[in-house]
Amino acid sequence: MILVELFKSIRPQQWLKNLFIFAPLIFSENIFHRSMFLQSILAFAVFCLLSGALYILNDLKDIEEDRLHPIKSKRPLAAGRLKKSQAITAFVVLSFVSLLLAAMVNREFLWVCLVYFVLQIAYSFALKHVVILDVFIVASGFFLRVIAGAVAIQVQISPWLLICTTLLALFLALSKRRHEILLLDEEAMNHRPILKEYSPYLLDQMISVATASTVIAYCLYTISGETIEKFGTNKLILTIPFVLYGIFRYLYLIHQKAEGGTPETLILKDRPLLFDIFLWIISAALIIYFGK
Repeated sequence: MILVELFKSIRPQQWLKNLFIFAPLIFSENIFHRSMFLQSILAFAVFCLLSGALYILNDLKDIEEDRLHPIKSKRPLAAGRLKKSQAITAFVVLSFVSLLLAAMVNREFLWVCLVYFVLQIAYSFALKHVVILDVFIVASGFFLRVIAGAVAIQVQISPWLLICTTLLALFLALSKRRHEILLLDEEAMNHRPILKEYSPYLLDQMISVATASTVIAYCLYTISGETIEKFGTNKLILTIPFVLYGIFRYLYLIHQKAEGGTPETLILKDRPLLFDIFLWIISAALIIYFGK
C-alpha cells in the first residue's frame, strides 16, 4: 500500500513533460543512432526519478494548502494516506539515486540536473511567491529538459528549439495559473497566495503574447536558412497547420471548457489535441529524415 501511495506521489502522469528530453535526439537527426537513443532513454529515466522526488518535496511543503484544493486534497500526503516520514525518506532516496544515475550519463548532464534540482527547490520554498518570476521558473523546467537532452547525447542544440520550447512552456504555465484562479475562485489566495497578484484578464493578456510569440517563432524556425540548410529541405513549413491547430485547440479548452490545470492530463484526455500532436510528430519526422 505504501509503495502504491509513493508511486502516486511521484506523479507518473506528469512524466509526459520529460519527453522534451528526446527533442534534441530527433532534431539532430540521430534517432536511429543506437547509443544516443539509449543515452536519451537513461536521461529520461533520470528526470522521471528526479522530478518525482521534487514532487514529493513540493507536496511536503504545501500539504496544508493542498488540503484546501478540490483536486490536490486527494494526493496521498494531503489525504493522510502517506506519512511525512515516509515521504521524506522517499525524497532523499530518489534524489540520491537520480543524481547518481545522472553522473553516469556525463558530467554536463549532471550539472543540468543539479541546476534543475536547486531551481525547483528554490521555487518550492521562495520563488513561487514572486509574481511573474514564478511562471518563468515553471517554464524553465521544460527549457532545462531540452538542454539536458542535448548534453546527454553531446549534440549542439539549436537556438530555435530553445526559443520555441521556452515560449510554449510559458504559454502552458500561464494557462495553468488561469485555471487555478477560475477553479478556486475566492479560495485561490488561501491555496496559493501569489494568485492574488494575478487576474484572469492579466493572464489572458500574457497568454495572448505567449501564443503569438510561439506561433511566430515556430514559423520563422521552419523558413530559417539555418533550418533549411541543416535538414536539406524547406518542407518543414508544412507542419505549421498542426502547430496552429494545437494551440487553438488548447485555447478553446482553457477558455470554453475551463481546462488547463494539468497540461499533460489534458493532452492525454483530449483526443483531437492528442491526434494533432501525433500528426505533427509524424509529419516533422518524415520531413526531417526522409524529405531531402
